[in-house]
Amino acid sequence: MQTPVTSFKRVWLITGASRGIGALIAEAALADGNAVIAAGRNVDAIAKRLGESPALLPVALDVTDEAQAKAAVAAGLARFGRIDVLVNNAGFGLLGAVEESSDADVRRMYDTNVFGLLNVTRAVLPTLRAQRAGHVINLSSLGGYRSGAGFGAYCSTKFAVEGLTEALHAELKPLGIHATVVEPGYFRTDFLDATSLTVAGAIIDDYDATSGNVRRIAAGLNHQQPGDPAKLAAAMITLADAATPPLRLPLGTDALRVIAEKNAYVAEETEAWKALAQSTDFPV
Repeated sequence: MQTPVTSFKRVWLITGASRGIGALIAEAALADGNAVIAAGRNVDAIAKRLGESPALLPVALDVTDEAQAKAAVAAGLARFGRIDVLVNNAGFGLLGAVEESSDADVRRMYDTNVFGLLNVTRAVLPTLRAQRAGHVINLSSLGGYRSGAGFGAYCSTKFAVEGLTEALHAELKPLGIHATVVEPGYFRTDFLDATSLTVAGAIIDDYDATSGNVRRIAAGLNHQQPGDPAKLAAAMITLADAATPPLRLPLGTDALRVIAEKNAYVAEETEAWKALAQSTDFPV
């Protein structure tokens, strides 16, 4: 049996670590003196991207497979003896109006973005509870705080991630475990490429001015996004180092703007309809 290696700052488990944001977070964590359990469907791609290191353990993980999630955690514990930070990063998008989005595409996305996240989280939490320490970091999106035309089904998966993380924050805080949902704006990654984004096959002319316009904007925005992904990865190190990490961490000026606009809209609409809202209680 392999003797666990424990001489690292922290041990991170990162899903979707073969490319994109996941690989960058893995690289930043390794450079910071951490050990990384780098999980992804293609172990060879992980090894090729991140190289070889005593601090790195590539593991095969399709997050939709609960047994694979448990096996990845077991392999990480056998190698490093603990897990301190879980980064649920694996996921992909779907572009199209809600009506244009097929049942198969939406279910496949939920299987990864929501049920896959749950599979990995459930696999890791027994270890974090036994340690009475750790940090669950779930990657959401500015679309997890405000939905919009063209990304309704995708945003709904990130709304689910937001709700799950709020509950985890409440459930885990008394056990000494942190939970944070990270809400990036548009970062210059391959998210808008075909490798990360499914585009609905159906096109309904009635939505041309809304979701159709978003399709056109997305094509022009690809690889022109304002956010620097290397800085996002560095922010994850700062987050993991924080003594009192936030429940929510928006990243990017666009995310900050979207959140402020959503909060203002909700406050204005709530005030406008307050009388009707208050009228539905039993008389005191």
